[in-house]
Order: sequence, then C-alpha cells, then structure tokens
Amino acid sequence: MASRTGDLVSPFQPAHQLDLDALLRYASVNVPDFPRSPSKFTISQFGHGQSNPTFLMEVGFGAAVKRYVLRKKPAGKLLESAHAVDREFQVLRALGDHTVVPVPKVFCLCNDPNVIGTAFYIMEFLEGRIFIDSKLPGVPPERRRAIYRATAKTLASIHSANVDMIGLGKYGRRDNNCRRQKERWARQYSASTAEGKPASNPKMFRLIDWLRQNIPPEDSSGVAAGIVHGDFRIDNLVFHPTEDRVIGILDWELSTLGNQMSDVAHCCLPYTVVIGQNKHLDAGFEVTGIPEGIPSQAEFLDDYCSASGKPWPAKVWKFYVAFALFRGASICTGIYNRWLLGNASGGERAQYVGNHANELINFAMDFIARKSVLPEYPPSDAKQFGNGNKIQNILDERGRFVPSQRVLELRNKVIKFMEDYIYPNEKEFEKLAQSDARWTIHPEEERLKELARKEGLWNLWIPFDSAARARKLIFGEGPNPISDGGRDLLFGAGLSNLEYGYLCEIMGRSVWAPQIFNCSAPDTGNMEVLLRYGNKEQLEEWLMPLLEGKIRSAFAMTEPQVASSDATNIECSIKRQWDSYIINGNKWWTSGAMDPRCRVLIVMGKTDFSAAKHKQQSMILVDIKTPGVHIKRPLLVFGFDDAPHGHAEISFENVCVPAKNILLGEGRGFEIAQGRLGPGRLHHCMRLIGAAERGMQLMAERALSRKAFGKFIAQHGSFLSEMAKCRIELERTRLLVLEAADQLDRLGNKKARGTIAMAKVAAPNMALKVLDMAMQVHGVAGFSTDTVLSHLWATARTLRVADGPDDVYLGTIAKFELQRAKL
Repeated sequence: MASRTGDLVSPFQPAHQLDLDALLRYASVNVPDFPRSPSKFTISQFGHGQSNPTFLMEVGFGAAVKRYVLRKKPAGKLLESAHAVDREFQVLRALGDHTVVPVPKVFCLCNDPNVIGTAFYIMEFLEGRIFIDSKLPGVPPERRRAIYRATAKTLASIHSANVDMIGLGKYGRRDNNCRRQKERWARQYSASTAEGKPASNPKMFRLIDWLRQNIPPEDSSGVAAGIVHGDFRIDNLVFHPTEDRVIGILDWELSTLGNQMSDVAHCCLPYTVVIGQNKHLDAGFEVTGIPEGIPSQAEFLDDYCSASGKPWPAKVWKFYVAFALFRGASICTGIYNRWLLGNASGGERAQYVGNHANELINFAMDFIARKSVLPEYPPSDAKQFGNGNKIQNILDERGRFVPSQRVLELRNKVIKFMEDYIYPNEKEFEKLAQSDARWTIHPEEERLKELARKEGLWNLWIPFDSAARARKLIFGEGPNPISDGGRDLLFGAGLSNLEYGYLCEIMGRSVWAPQIFNCSAPDTGNMEVLLRYGNKEQLEEWLMPLLEGKIRSAFAMTEPQVASSDATNIECSIKRQWDSYIINGNKWWTSGAMDPRCRVLIVMGKTDFSAAKHKQQSMILVDIKTPGVHIKRPLLVFGFDDAPHGHAEISFENVCVPAKNILLGEGRGFEIAQGRLGPGRLHHCMRLIGAAERGMQLMAERALSRKAFGKFIAQHGSFLSEMAKCRIELERTRLLVLEAADQLDRLGNKKARGTIAMAKVAAPNMALKVLDMAMQVHGVAGFSTDTVLSHLWATARTLRVADGPDDVYLGTIAKFELQRAKL
C-alpha cells in the first residue's frame, strides 16, 4: 500500500536539531503568504530517504494549519560536490516556472549558515501518496499498470524539457556524462573506503574497468543529453491522493545535464534488484516473478520511449543498468560512511547500506555476464508487425523532428476539437460572414472559445520565455493568482516555437480555427510585442484583456502612398507634445481593425524624421476609440472582406495619446518589429502547412468520388503524378519550417533569420501549388465558396506579400549565401 506523505515523518534525530526561532523569523520574511505570528510552529523529520535531511513544517494560525517542506544540507564534513541544495532549488524553480513537469513549488533559498547551521530551501508540501515498495503490495493489478505507466510518462516529461529554453543550459556538461560520472563515483567510492573507513571490494574495481571499456558512443557526443534527475525511482514520486498520476518529483540532489538513459536504467533497477529496508537486497522482478499488473521491463521501456521519442535501447542497455548498479554501490558506501560518522539522514537504517553496496556490486557483475538483457525490438513493434516478422531497422530509429508525448497529446486534443466543433461550424460562420450582419460576432464563436480555454487549448502560441517576463512584471516573485494547479491559465502551455508548430499546423486547416484558440494574427504578434517589450502598466491595461480573449487588436504600419515593404518609407508622424504624442497619417491593410471587439492598435510611425535611418520609427499603443481615429473602409482580398475580422483603411487626424503609451522608447520601432516578426512569420508558415494538408485531403476525397471520361479522377495517371509532386513539396516545406522553428528556439531570431526567410518564401508558394491543384480537381466548385479552397488560396496568396514580400526574403537569402562564399 501507499504511504501518505504526511505519515512519513518521525521525531528529530539528534544530529539535525534546528534553531526554530531563527527559522520562523526567516520564513516569515521570505515565504510568500507565510502566517504572521502563528499560534503553532512544529517541525518533524521525514524518515524516508538517505539524502539531504528533509523536514515537515506545520504552521498553525487559528484553526487552520499550513504545511511546508524544508530541505537542508547535512552538517559536518561532506564529500566534495555532494548535497548541493542550491542546485536542487535551481532546477525545481526552472521546471516549475517554465514546464509542466510535476515538481513542488519552491519559495526561497537560504545560503546563510547562521540561520539553521547549513544552507536550505523551503518548498510546498504535497498531500499525496508515496509507494515505498516497488512491488506495490495491496494495490489492485489494474492500478499497478496505471501507476507504472504514469511513472514512465513522468520521466519522459523531464527528459522532454528544453534546457536552453528554461534557463538550465549551463546546469551541467552534456558530453561524456557517463565517463565523468564513472570517474566521480569511483573517486567517491575510494574516498569512502580509505583507511579507517569500510574496506573496499575488489570486484568494484573490475566493474569500473568494464564500464570504462563499454561506454556507448552516444555518451561522448551528448546526443542523449538533457536534464537528468539522478535518482528517479517510484518512491521519489508523489502520486495524487486518489488518482494514479504523479503530482510531484522529489529528491533532485543528484540532478544535472547528461545522458538521460542513465535515469531510465536507474528507474528500472527493481527488475534487476529490489532495494528495500532489510539487511540484504532481494533479486529483482525478472528473477522472482513480476507482480500481477506490473509491466515487464520491456513494456515499461516501450512506454517511456513512446512518450519521450527516444530510440529503443537494446544495444546499450547492459551498460546503463551496470552503471546504475555501480553508482548505487558507491552511494551506499558513502551513506554507510556518513552513518559511521553519525550524520546520515536515514538514521539506524543506514547501517545496512554497507551490505547493500557489496550486494549491488555482485548484481552488476552477474548482469554484465548475461548474454541478452532486452529483446531486439520493443513490444509495440512486435505487436504491430507480428512476432515472426523481421522489422526493418528504420523502425528502430526516430526522426529528428519527433514531437514529445506531451505535444502529441495536445495535438490529438486540437485535432479532436477541430473535428467536433470547428469543421461542423464552418458553414455557419461563413453564412454569417456573407450576410448583412457580417460585422458581428457569431454567438457560437464565443462559446467555442470558452470551451477551448477549458480544454487547455488556449494561448498555445506563447513562448515560455516571453510568458516568464510578463508574469514577473505583473505578479512579481509571489504566487500567481491566475493559476490552476500551478499552471498558468492565460500564459499558454510553456511550448517552444518548434512544439507549437505541430499544433499551429492543425489550426491552419480552417480559416476560422486560430481565433477560437486565441492563436490568430495579428493578435499573437501584438501580444508578443507586449509580452517582450511592454511595461507593467501596458501589460495590465492591454495584454491581460487580450490574453483573456475579451478584446482584439490590430497592427497599423502599411501606408497607401508609399512602398511599405521598406519600412523606412513610412510617413505617419508621432510627435511629442508635453506628456502626450500627436499622431497624423494614413494606414491601410490594418487587419483586425474592423472587428467590433478591436480595442487597441499598435501604430508604427516616425518620432524623429532627422534621426538615423532605422532610428526614426517608433511604436505606440492607441485606443481605437480615441478621437481622430477614423475607420474609412474595409478592404477586399480577392473579393473576401474576411468579416468580422476585416482589413481596414484608417486615418489618424491629430490623435492625442498619453506619452506612457510609447513602446520601449522613441526610435525603437525597428527593433520591436524584428522581435515581433520572427515568430509571427513562422506562425503563418505553420498554418499554411495545415491549409495545404486540408487541400490534399479534399483533393483525394474528390478524386476518389468523381468520374471523368469513364473512370475516377484518382485513376488518371496525370492526376497521380501531380498529387505525388504536391506531397513531396508539402513534406519538404514542413521540414524547412520545423528547422526554422528549431533554430529560432536554439539560436534566436537573428541567427535563424536566413532559415526563417527561406520558410517564409517556400510555405505560401507550396500552399498555392497544392491548393491550386485541389481547386483544379474540384472544377468550378473549387473557385466557389461552397468549399474552403478558394478562401484558403486567397489567404496563401496574400502571405506572399504580408509580413514582407517574397522579393525581400529572397534578397536576404542571397546575401547570406554570398557572405558564406566570401568566408
């Protein structure tokens, strides 16, 4: 049975007494919402675990009690680099703030030894279940399977975190991780068994030598590198009180960057050896028999590989398990050494780990002597292709752009939402857009937006780094009042640009879909400007309502009288007058300004006509209801007015706005534009991939259902040839767009500029080719509004000009090529 987290405490051990008064004073000042002058303040120690001493803090005020967890560095002489609570705090904060990895929320870190004697941090207490015994006694078989599957998915969620995007890029070296860890634990084993300490085991040195000779090639390249928990196992997980899902991962003392397969092998140790609280270790499940309901080791690994996108590890599994056993033996020896010195946090149970160390060495030597340790292929492949079939090697490899399990789950949710709600309502939305009431909002749209928000499909486009800046400005360092189980409701899912690409593509299959998910242009670009460059007041006034979907926005840059693809040509003036700016000028193709919900315009104009060429322009926020803002007319795109969104021509006549509305400062317009357009351009490309996929689908359906000249269109050789060419164009364009998104995440907007330019040219041209072919197959129906094809085609053609014409991007690409040639 599971133990409740609150039941794992015991009285203080003498070596870990704390100055409670000093701790209370510190917590009162540094923990948000910590009760002031509590009527009760008690500390008890968690007995489970052998690492950094961990305590339950219970703070009473009236009839209520708040619980916190304190984790500290042990007192006394410690081994080098061990027990770094500051690193634990760092990784917990990064994962908690920027990912959906289930970790406790951390509140504060104290490095001052004068408070309680050593460094410590305080985090939230998680009320849940911990399974001490990996055999899960007392748990029904069907729930055992669910618990192990949740464990595999949780480990995959850690390993799917993008360390560069969450501020952990320098948390550790990525290359040669196992090689360096082998050397570190060998040194610590030697230090723990030096003269006057437990005797060393000769087999340990033979094991170290075997490991040295069998380190997988992937370790030196760092290809399998990422966040490594270091001690990931089922009894370091807190499960929901009643549901079989993980709500918290504990004990990050050994975390680093490195070879993630070492984490997986450590988690799988119960299949080889069961490490319990007895004097001696027991053989693992694969020897004694797997308890009913618990998956086999191969099935568990299959769940993990499917969720994480990792390749099947049959060829290297022997090394990783032996390495995990070796490391466990070294750790046990260190714990036993600390027990002898009187400062082991596990109490009297620590006396047994000396035996455990030698037994782990024996298990490792037996394991490496085995001929086979894993089947050649994962069980899921065997089920799909039949046990007697030879599976091609390609099935054992994963492509570069394979989305994580979390992204796949979101993608499936978006697909289902589209099928259930968007496609069935397209004709209703189109009907309103063609009526006299087309500049009003269909009531079903608002209902679907609320439903998307409840489904967790809201603001998925927001890059986590932009969200982090805005959260800090709006909410400070304290807890976020707009939260749901620690996840922000308004600031998206913490996705990278690459991860969002898989979802944005699906939304692009319908012209109506992006706005339902609050992921439509120009709102996304305008919100990105505010997220990255707005101050707190601007965020509170304009960003929050946009994030909530209560208002919409427009971007006013293009002007009718000049070639606005060269933004230095714009003539709109923004002149300072005391504590205001006066705006005069004409803009057109201001998309979104016709929407009755549009409340704010981001206007680009010139604040200083005499400044350097790219320092004349500024951006300013303008309330659309400000006197002097005149919506002159809606503009048509190939006959579509895109109601109720619309594209407006607007005049600004002595429009007076507060000086506080300037974004980032005068002369910073170009800088903002470049920051805004990188992700925005890719969003257009991603949606175009989806539009092309919709075209391919409709093309195939039409070809399989219509006959011409005595046979189905799909039977004509000319059609088959053109359809195949469309698929080739679509797939290579998708790869280019994903590559651009990946570079934007890894290298930043400036360094990814060339690849983004290539994607921006390739995507609309590819979509036009595919949609043109789909329209051709539909005959005259393809040019009507009876299908979505003509509208999708018109949008794709517009995007050869919107956000910059093809010619500008082609020039950029060519310049990069010439620069490379000169080098």
